[in-house]
Amino acid sequence: MIVWLNGAFGAGKSTAARELLDLLPGSTLYDPGPLGDELRRMLPKERLAQVDDVRELPAWRRLVADTAVALLSEVPGPLVAPASLLRRIDRDEIFGILAARRVPVHHLLLHAEETVLRGRIDQRPDLDGESTRAWCLARLDDYRAALPWITAEAHTVDTTRLTPRRTAERVAEALRDGAGAQDIVQTPEPVGETVAAGVLLFDESDRVLLVDPTYKAGWEFPGGIVEPGEPPARAGVREVAEELGLRLTADPRLLVVDWEAPCPPRFGGLRMLFDGGRLDPRQSAEVLLPGAELRGWRFVTEREAAELLPPVRLERLRGALRARDAGRPLYLEGGVPRGD
Repeated sequence: MIVWLNGAFGAGKSTAARELLDLLPGSTLYDPGPLGDELRRMLPKERLAQVDDVRELPAWRRLVADTAVALLSEVPGPLVAPASLLRRIDRDEIFGILAARRVPVHHLLLHAEETVLRGRIDQRPDLDGESTRAWCLARLDDYRAALPWITAEAHTVDTTRLTPRRTAERVAEALRDGAGAQDIVQTPEPVGETVAAGVLLFDESDRVLLVDPTYKAGWEFPGGIVEPGEPPARAGVREVAEELGLRLTADPRLLVVDWEAPCPPRFGGLRMLFDGGRLDPRQSAEVLLPGAELRGWRFVTEREAAELLPPVRLERLRGALRARDAGRPLYLEGGVPRGD
């Protein structure tokens, strides 16, 4: 198990975490901070120049999750991780990887009034010639912006008038009640190439339905991995029923087959998109999401999809829309049409 203590940078999470170790038998402090330092040391300067912060790199998110799993193979747990996660993409991918590895996560927010936060940050020492205090203060805007989604899912402990010890006691009490448990449903990570089937559903304006997963970055199409022995079209229909609560009465029509090349640590495989037809307003009103997998859905235009989908999924969508207009399926490789 991992106890993830979220909050503003410089808010005293690490101090409270060290106090918490005394209250959780077998617990180990897990500070992901040094992982970022190592990435800065090892990556070429050209790659680092492409981001403002090393925490923006996909490698950082995977290192954080993989290191936690490795630590749990050496210690009984739980791990206590005092680390700020202020971007939803970081939360989704890290917690999603942990869910796939069957590692339970309890997400708690250590929150304090801003005047108190500023006071705590002002008491921090400066390191390596850089103003640590100024760095933390500059990120309070990011913390304010993240509060709505963090408070919606994490258990909040108001530390405004609490000492670090009393904060740790409140956290321990909350954990005994199961507070902050992240109910993320995620299949185990694949051990080889996979086949996945997605279904495109449209509204009366021909906007396409996308869903927002809780376990990975970016929006997606309804769908999932094809189970052994299962026809891909039937897998797509099954996933639409499981994810959206909708029963498709007609067989979906194939739009694209896209070969996704292996890109470690991902194995790649075949990705299929089917046309599930149009939903009328009554059907749209019946959409019911499984909260453990999806947090939202919406109909979008192709232009709006470009702001939500990762590049490879966006190109797959564009190929599918082209195939839908042409009335015949397309074969893609990495989203690029081949043999057309």
